[in-house]
Amino acid sequence: MPYPSLSSSSRKMVVATAVVVLLLTLCFDVSSAATSSTSTAYRKATEKQLRFRGNGEFKILQVADMHYADGKSTPCQDVYPSQLPSCSDLNTTAFVLRLIKAEKPDLIVFTGDNIFGFDATDAEKSLNAAFAAAIASKLPWAAVLGNHDQESTLSREGVMKHIVGMEHTLSQLNPSEAHVIDGFGNYNIEIGGVEGSLFQNKSVFNLYFLDSGDYSTVPAIPGYGWIKPSQQVWFQRTSMKLRKAYMSKPQPQKAAAPGLAYFHIPLPEFSSFNSSNYKGVKQEGISSASVNSGFFTTMVEAGDVKALFTGHDHLNDFCGELSGINMCYAGGFGYHAYGKAGWSRRARVVVANLEKTDKGGNWGAVKSIKTWKRLDDQHLTAIDAQVLWTKPSTGLLALKVIRI
Repeated sequence: MPYPSLSSSSRKMVVATAVVVLLLTLCFDVSSAATSSTSTAYRKATEKQLRFRGNGEFKILQVADMHYADGKSTPCQDVYPSQLPSCSDLNTTAFVLRLIKAEKPDLIVFTGDNIFGFDATDAEKSLNAAFAAAIASKLPWAAVLGNHDQESTLSREGVMKHIVGMEHTLSQLNPSEAHVIDGFGNYNIEIGGVEGSLFQNKSVFNLYFLDSGDYSTVPAIPGYGWIKPSQQVWFQRTSMKLRKAYMSKPQPQKAAAPGLAYFHIPLPEFSSFNSSNYKGVKQEGISSASVNSGFFTTMVEAGDVKALFTGHDHLNDFCGELSGINMCYAGGFGYHAYGKAGWSRRARVVVANLEKTDKGGNWGAVKSIKTWKRLDDQHLTAIDAQVLWTKPSTGLLALKVIRI
């Protein structure tokens, strides 16, 4: 169980469990139900313009390291012995469902190790089950690959192609304009201003998704993969294009729209932090690549990325700021992933808010970016709320506690 069962909520738990079992039974029994590489649902999803809500808010739920395998038959790891008999992949799905209901995000982002390939008998069925809650919610969602997704019955390219064909996803195999690029799952998503506002035709908030690889393919370099030069060139060109569009008419702006980056393996720069300059916990080492490919410097030079979000190290959930970029872990989410008994599985939420303009109370550019984490306990406790970025004209960049 993700949290102690209570007599007052037992009926709700029974209903929730039944919903999860039904959802996953459908996913495992009908492997093709959620996918079609050229599905109408996919085309509609990719053509849909994401934009800020009428209240000037856009919310992202990050889910890291689900490590999904075969559903009910897959046991949990690192939970209390008393929890083992009733704990499985279904607990992971139940957590996703609880978060969607509580946070009502505008976009769900899965940052890799979505399935744990070694224990997934059939990759397609496991992927269908892993993303079943997101698909059932009919919310837009996006995913990148981790280092374990390709270790079952599909290649790395095959996994990403399957994801791209699923319902309601905005995931892409790779950008069409990049003829040569490493990895699978490099793409960006533009978030438009409020409909009817002066910024409705501008991307006021940009999201970058990159494949950080799995393992080094260079014999002389051991360890994990990294973001390659071809991916960085694509990022630079995309960032430049978006910046030019944002600073051009109509409503030309003086600086680039803020952006976020999502990928799986943390950058070596995560090792720059200690307990005095981050918020959250660091309970294990930084498992980055053994070489520094320079992507952090590339982002600093581009100037638009204000925060980046990773997974991979399940027992770390901290955020720290370096050279104007906040670097954040989400913390381990999945119950078949390694964790720590008594340390709740968790997810990260990010909210961007727009500023009000002086023109009839219209919504303008992004004013601030905030984050917090949700724990899979009885109350879905929210912790470590902080401001990641504020628009410079409103004051200095801030990193402070906020109220939720």
